[in-house]
Amino acid sequence: MKIVARKSRLLPNREWSLVNRKLNSPTLIALLHGPDQPGLVARVSGWIFEHGGNILHADQHRDTEAGVFFQRVEWEPKGGSDSRDADAFRTFAAGLGMSVQVASSAYRPRVALFVSKADHCFHDLVLRAKQGEFACEIVAVIGNHPDLAGISRGYGLAFHHVPVTAETKAQAEARQLELLRETAAELVVLARYMQVLSADFLGKFGRPVINIHHSFLPAFAGGRPYHQAHARGVKLIGATAHYATRDLDEGPIINQDVARVTHRHGVEDLIRKGRDLEKTTLAQAVRWHLESRVLVYGNKTVVFD
Repeated sequence: MKIVARKSRLLPNREWSLVNRKLNSPTLIALLHGPDQPGLVARVSGWIFEHGGNILHADQHRDTEAGVFFQRVEWEPKGGSDSRDADAFRTFAAGLGMSVQVASSAYRPRVALFVSKADHCFHDLVLRAKQGEFACEIVAVIGNHPDLAGISRGYGLAFHHVPVTAETKAQAEARQLELLRETAAELVVLARYMQVLSADFLGKFGRPVINIHHSFLPAFAGGRPYHQAHARGVKLIGATAHYATRDLDEGPIINQDVARVTHRHGVEDLIRKGRDLEKTTLAQAVRWHLESRVLVYGNKTVVFD
């Protein structure tokens, strides 16, 4: 489940991004959540003011049923010395009983792409990264088939072929984990990687893994969802980007989108339309994650878009 947070800001995100680029001034971004209590917004903004920071925008959301408060706040630290402010803010937030993540806009996480044979999501992510749309560094492409090896190297990316069969799955995942450690990857994006990652792999990696599923979950989970959708005569098809968990296709949802179809559309039409949805849905989810706009709690997300 995804909750899109209500927002209050002076400028749209894109305009603020342009402002930050022009000024070349790094910002700090904090994601907080914890028990709701009076005065949280005032205390957070007051702390930033007292430490000489300048708030660019702040969004918040309250889960009334659970009594949980969520906030994303971004500010320019005084003098651009963000590391000390980040540590001090973590201590401050802990004193409020809040869980907190703090990131710098100047930091570029290291990302590994997992691929199989389909290349549409792969091309889209790489080109967006090269155009500067993603604040990250793609450090490896890992495929269970060799089909995208030449294309990856053409982009200047290291490709690693790690075949996976039922008999060799444990060894293959051990090799994948070794590559992730060697490249210091901090995020894995499954760009239509057609293998299920085991609970053991996810536990040992211990970092976020974003997957794109070619249906509007929870409908048509598992394999061949477009064929399932066509057989049911649906009027909408969708794509879902979510964090991978040990439960197949049931991880916290980051982003979803749909397209209308009719009885005139065959399976191939659904697949063609679905590819466009998969690319944009995955790209937006990756962008939100890299910009520290996604806060996970339980099996839900709050997305500060």
